[in-house]
Amino acid sequence: MKYESKNKPLASLSLDLDNQWSYMKVHGDSGWQVYPSYFDIVVPRFLTLFKELGLTVTVFVVGQDAALSKNHNALASIPQAGHEIGNHSFNHESWLHLYTRADLETELARAEEHIVNATGKRPDGFRGPGYSLSRNTLDVLMHSGYLYDASTLPTFIGPLARSYYFMTTRLSHEEKEKRNLLFGSLRDGLRPIRPYRWKIGDSTILEIPVTTLPFLRVPFHLSYIIYISTFSEPLARAYWRSALRTCRLLGVEPSILLHPLDFLGKDDLKTLSFFPGMNLLAEDKLERVRMYLSDFVRQFRVLPIGSYADIVLQRSRVPVRPPVFHHGALVTPPVRQFVHDQALLK
Repeated sequence: MKYESKNKPLASLSLDLDNQWSYMKVHGDSGWQVYPSYFDIVVPRFLTLFKELGLTVTVFVVGQDAALSKNHNALASIPQAGHEIGNHSFNHESWLHLYTRADLETELARAEEHIVNATGKRPDGFRGPGYSLSRNTLDVLMHSGYLYDASTLPTFIGPLARSYYFMTTRLSHEEKEKRNLLFGSLRDGLRPIRPYRWKIGDSTILEIPVTTLPFLRVPFHLSYIIYISTFSEPLARAYWRSALRTCRLLGVEPSILLHPLDFLGKDDLKTLSFFPGMNLLAEDKLERVRMYLSDFVRQFRVLPIGSYADIVLQRSRVPVRPPVFHHGALVTPPVRQFVHDQALLK
């Protein structure tokens, strides 16, 4: 099932290939240290669906998974199917903003080394786990020659998502302190939803935000839509279609995010039943994902993020912003900048 893309507005699509152990780790579950994996199930499943829909996406790979030979066949099949590969850190820890610059250099370089070994492809883009980003991270990415970062999620509901996450975990107080900036702050909702370039000194790197609903800044990546669908599938699809329509009307080129659990159901995996949307059967969830992505490719010319970034960087006017930080974490720019960004949407 392929759709003509001529004259459609651009969009980008990516998948964060978080593995079973990484979800167990952030949840505080025991047993993650042996690195249980569902790649043999989920990778063929999403590759089949992408082929059916004629989609090419960017898959962000965790270095620890690439370091394990048991995952190599699954990981190698991704670029063999024509998809781009991105760097999703080595240890998949959502407190990268607490890392020193030296630790970040090691973290990203180690991930890159194993990703290249497993897939044969050097990543040119990065996404931090849990949308974690810092000045040091950007600096390392710039000096390592990365084309883009895709770690920002401009939404106001980060603290609410963090509260829900803490309520469902078995983490100690110390572990929660490490994660106290997970999903960001209220002020992150003031961040741009259009691409821009971070600038530190004379160096820049393109930022491709995960798109949230213009003005309201609520998420509509597929895990969020699937969660809504567990209450009302018609409501979820109406919200999804409305978000895509709003982006088209305002000229926003959406960057949509997928996760492996969007392709797995409760009949595949009981260990992760705490995750929203994991009360659905795999067949039902896959049908919903197929339906939502069909809507997406029907309305947009969907590219992997790297290919989209190449097009953006050829444009004459891409905003440049100096990153502002507090205790290592990104701080939202002044409200006047937000007002300026909203004016550009009109």
